[in-house]
Amino acid sequence: MSTVATETTQKTQRTSLYSEHVRLGGKIVPFAGFELPIQYTSILDEHQTVRKEVGVFDITHMAQFFLTGDSPLEYLSTLVPADLSSLAEGRAVYTQLTNERGGVIDDLIIYRLPDCIMLVVNAANHQKDFNWIKSHLKPGIELRDDSEKMTKIAVQGPKAEKLLFPMAEADLTQIPFFGVVQTKLLGHPVVMARTGYTGEDGFEIFFEHAYAIEIWRAVVEGGARPCGLGARDTLRLEAGLPLYGHELNDDTTPIESSLAWTVKNKGDYLGKNIIEKQKAEGVSKKLVGLKVLGKNIPRDGFEVFFEGKKIGQVASGSIGPFVGYPIASAFLDAAQATMGKIVDIKIREKMIPAEITRVAFYRRPK
Repeated sequence: MSTVATETTQKTQRTSLYSEHVRLGGKIVPFAGFELPIQYTSILDEHQTVRKEVGVFDITHMAQFFLTGDSPLEYLSTLVPADLSSLAEGRAVYTQLTNERGGVIDDLIIYRLPDCIMLVVNAANHQKDFNWIKSHLKPGIELRDDSEKMTKIAVQGPKAEKLLFPMAEADLTQIPFFGVVQTKLLGHPVVMARTGYTGEDGFEIFFEHAYAIEIWRAVVEGGARPCGLGARDTLRLEAGLPLYGHELNDDTTPIESSLAWTVKNKGDYLGKNIIEKQKAEGVSKKLVGLKVLGKNIPRDGFEVFFEGKKIGQVASGSIGPFVGYPIASAFLDAAQATMGKIVDIKIREKMIPAEITRVAFYRRPK
């Protein structure tokens, strides 16, 4: 097959690595307009491999934009609550695109490269995000969508650096967390960033489709286990990382989503008045973690109660493969969102107790 993403009769796309997923026995499912592996063997095994060793994900479905021109960071500062004034070349920052109500249009990572700014956004919001940024574009700034031109993979886990070190031209030990470099991998030009969506150390790597299969096979043969969407979701939930449509949406602010730590922009940006007011005065709803006290698994939309009164609902729920118990994130009435409180989740008409915790159930060892 062609290494360039192609459309199927169902109007879904196949990434440059589709043939590798099939060859390796991946269970293919539709996701955000793409055919991607949800798992290869076992979500649980893939999850544990990333926590303990190293796994590799095809993330080509993620959208990739570039900004060039006159002071693109200053322009972006009007659209996000992050402080971009101190974003140095070779560094990246996690933030959100906010609307006039302070709601989150999407979350994204902004990377500062030597000659441009790179944005990576969610696949499901690809066109929505592009249109939003374009509609606010200022003279002298050029926005380019290179999503279909690039393959993207994520090599994640405590052994990621060791695996990639002999393949990379750059000294990976010198790339800090949320650092980014333009270098070569197996002799091919790539962008490598010490970012990810698993809660582990690792790298997200961007390169032309022509090198996709060669690089993927070298990473797999070097010891990385191919992992699918299923493990990607359980890993991010266990690490307390948000997903648009669950912990984030257009009507919920970063403060309500327990992302106040990302709000540092001292200048003007869309929704600032509402966000700053919430930061100062508090919110009516708040995102928390729920540790289920039993074996029942909560799911998105399940209701949460305290002393028989509904106080919120689950945003995401799953098993916690590494921590060893079912977990959930949930939006609760802020007055009830007290750490350590025992609440009930309604699961299949039964009230299952759960303890309110911080959103992150797992943090990797330093």
